[in-house]
Amino acid sequence: MTAPADRPARNPDGHTKIVVIGGPTAGGKSEIALQIAREFGGAVINADSMQVYQELKIVTARPDDAALAAAPHRLYGILPARERCSAGRWRRLALEEIAAAGAAGLLPVAVGGTGLYLKALLDGIAAVPDIPEARVRSVAAWLEEAGLEAGRERLRAVDPATAGRLAAIDRQRLIRALSVFEETGRPLSAWSGQSAKAPALRAFRIAIMPPREDLYPRIDARFARMIDGGALDEARRLQALELDPLLPAMKAVGVPQMLAHLRGETDRAAMIVQGQTATRRFAKRQFTWFRRQYRSPDAGFAQFSESMRDELFNKIRQFRLTA
Repeated sequence: MTAPADRPARNPDGHTKIVVIGGPTAGGKSEIALQIAREFGGAVINADSMQVYQELKIVTARPDDAALAAAPHRLYGILPARERCSAGRWRRLALEEIAAAGAAGLLPVAVGGTGLYLKALLDGIAAVPDIPEARVRSVAAWLEEAGLEAGRERLRAVDPATAGRLAAIDRQRLIRALSVFEETGRPLSAWSGQSAKAPALRAFRIAIMPPREDLYPRIDARFARMIDGGALDEARRLQALELDPLLPAMKAVGVPQMLAHLRGETDRAAMIVQGQTATRRFAKRQFTWFRRQYRSPDAGFAQFSESMRDELFNKIRQFRLTA
């Protein structure tokens, strides 16, 4: 491992240098992050919205014990599934970990497939206050009883700008928008016009974008391994908590299919196929987001191999030494 002191982490202008790795699920991002952290004396910071939950280790393919022992890992399994982790909340936690890594002479390496989290980290985010869980549950219960169209009508009355942007079936964002208004008395669109200042970060951005014909078989194989490796037991423990089905953890990719199987609604084979299909669809949405929003990365790889390590490491080394 290269000594951290040989790789300046802060520019003369006060910007903290950080490596950011994004791309679709099952693309190999975590392994690349670990290699970078070991080479440069870094701390891996999770930027996956589901890997923050304590109960979802296998289902979300969190780094294993060997990886955790090989380099510092932060923001993995830090919240109970009964809580919500918004982009704003994660951003605050990530900035704290980035500051702590810099103070310890470590290179922060943020990695994950949640594009909104990475965008919030690098560009800032609308300064919407945290909404109490009780308020969200209250709005969700009202919507369940009144119906989706009644909720949309209510939003059109109090926040027509946000209502016009929401898809007709986007229940979760409808609850979010109504909760913000009910709690603050101001529409979400008004809050969205007040962005938090972008942090003083200078990022080296890496995109891992494997061809779909290569990625999809890996997704299918990984999901099958998860089931064999105890993912159903994990889902069973989650089911026993009797949580609100609208919580983010309850909608993690693969979880609804596993829960349906545990309720006796599908057999094991059908559950695996459905979970694999859901994961591939999720990866497709990630491809779309990263191609539109994560343009011109400093290093991009369709497939990352050991032969590319030296090229990547040299680029990162140059990035760390250049103001």
